[in-house]
Amino acid sequence: MCSSDLFAEQLADRLREKIESGEWPPGHRLPGEMTLAQTYNVARGTVRAALEALRAEGRVVTFTGRGTFVTPERTDTADA
Repeated sequence: MCSSDLFAEQLADRLREKIESGEWPPGHRLPGEMTLAQTYNVARGTVRAALEALRAEGRVVTFTGRGTFVTPERTDTADA
C-alpha cells in the first residue's frame, strides 16, 4: 500500500467518524474537495479517494454540480 492510499484510508476513517457520531447527519452536505483538502492538509486526489471509499460503502452520494451528501441511515435488518 503506498502512502497516498494510507492517507486516503485515514481520511475516510475521520470522515466516517463524523457521519457515525451524528456530527454530519443524513442529508448533510459535506464540505467541498478543496475545503477538505485544506482542512486535513492532504491533496485533492486523497480527498477524492476517501470520498470514493465512502461512496462504495453507501455512506455518501455525490451529485455533479451539487456536492456530496450523507445518505439516509441504513437499516441492517435481515428478512425473516
